[in-house]
Amino acid sequence: MELSLFNILDILGTMAFAISGALAAMDRKLDLFGIFIIAFVTAIGGGTIRDALMGNTPVAWMENAAYIYLIGAVTIFAIIFRKKINYLKTSLFLFDTIGLGVFTITGVETGVANNLDPIVSIAIGAMTGTFGGVVRDILCNEIPVIFRKEIYATASIVGGLAFVVLHRLNVNIDVIYVVTSLTVIIIRLIVVKYKISLPSYHLRGNN
Repeated sequence: MELSLFNILDILGTMAFAISGALAAMDRKLDLFGIFIIAFVTAIGGGTIRDALMGNTPVAWMENAAYIYLIGAVTIFAIIFRKKINYLKTSLFLFDTIGLGVFTITGVETGVANNLDPIVSIAIGAMTGTFGGVVRDILCNEIPVIFRKEIYATASIVGGLAFVVLHRLNVNIDVIYVVTSLTVIIIRLIVVKYKISLPSYHLRGNN
């Protein structure tokens, strides 16, 4: 695998989401097999939908088994050091946020590199950043965070918008990567810290 900055970010996002998936599975008291499965689908979910939408098949993890070994190693690390990782909910949030920020970049970058319309590139970035978490939550029998009041996909969309704007202004790509990821991560940190959420709606008469 060529170690371009794009690929390095893809690896970091994969690692972050693998840990996120492993922590979620352990929090649900799943067995060893379940932990590996949740970690795997969380880590490859966003990249798989990105590659499939762009017609890059076989998708990255099928063409390069290093992703499978990486996810396996990271999952084992999370299991071994689970007692060192205090407050699983906080750790899960942290790694999930990092994965969201990094995978948003890889998704938008793929769209921009293929000369897609900016709004389409932003959408691909949001799907890449959120899909792994959606699959993780569904398999762990939880309502996906993207469908709750908590701001999640919105952070990814704002980060994607920052990427597109900076790219149009011909800003250095490394600066774009840093600004985009920090935008997503900072938004997530702020909204959770101050309990900022989008409004929710329900049918009249329902509790």
